[in-house]
Amino acid sequence: MEENQNGRQREFTPVGSKKEAQFLEGPHARTSEGVFLLQVIREFIRGFRKLHFVGPCITVFGSARFKEGHQYYEMARKLGAEMASLGFTVMTGGGPGVMEAANRGAKEAGGRSIGCNIILPQEQKPNPYLDRWVDIDFFFVRKVLLTKYSYGFIVMPGGYGTMDEFFESLTLIQTAKILKFPVALVGTAFHQDLYKYLQQLVVAKTIDQADLELFLFTDSTDEVVDHFVKYAIDGFGLKKLHKVKPLGVLGESKPKASRKDLKKKVEK
Repeated sequence: MEENQNGRQREFTPVGSKKEAQFLEGPHARTSEGVFLLQVIREFIRGFRKLHFVGPCITVFGSARFKEGHQYYEMARKLGAEMASLGFTVMTGGGPGVMEAANRGAKEAGGRSIGCNIILPQEQKPNPYLDRWVDIDFFFVRKVLLTKYSYGFIVMPGGYGTMDEFFESLTLIQTAKILKFPVALVGTAFHQDLYKYLQQLVVAKTIDQADLELFLFTDSTDEVVDHFVKYAIDGFGLKKLHKVKPLGVLGESKPKASRKDLKKKVEK
């Protein structure tokens, strides 16, 4: 254990490993692959223990490169506050930029703020607006955690990682691997060429017209709020939070809950 500059404890010291790259090189000795599997299981268990009581989340994806004052930073900050006001826990990748902005907005609105921080060779530090976070070494474990606890996804302008998360969310919904959670693609000017490309896929019949309706394309925070109320809160029957008792024997602890927090009426 170590403490960061804000006095918050880390789950472990983040040192980017090469384990994932080595595993994806191809077949290795059975012993080596067995050890890797145990390491993956360990990461999943750590994530499950940390996030089990965070409540229904909305995950916000976006670039780590936008600074305070940038239009997309401020938009993400406002959306984080709006989601927290609805009662959701705001979850991000835990880093700077859009992630920091969304977590910051949630905190400023009195809501809960969670991060799944990826460990990179050049350390990505958790942003200072997190109530709780878990450091993850493997990208695929992190992506599962960012999806598992969420009832909706907000996709802000970003790079390769953001596009990966956007398309994976749509693919999982399209193929019914997860339920039809609301997705909002925010930033019409930034994403206009992407949206034109998706329309070309409809023309080419590689996706259906209905697949374009799997996400909301907008610049309006009000539209995002209405969309998530309709398809996340009303759509899944979310109600106010009831008390859930953590199990100390499993090392579980429950974060403080807001009076506006939600609970699951139906299982994901």
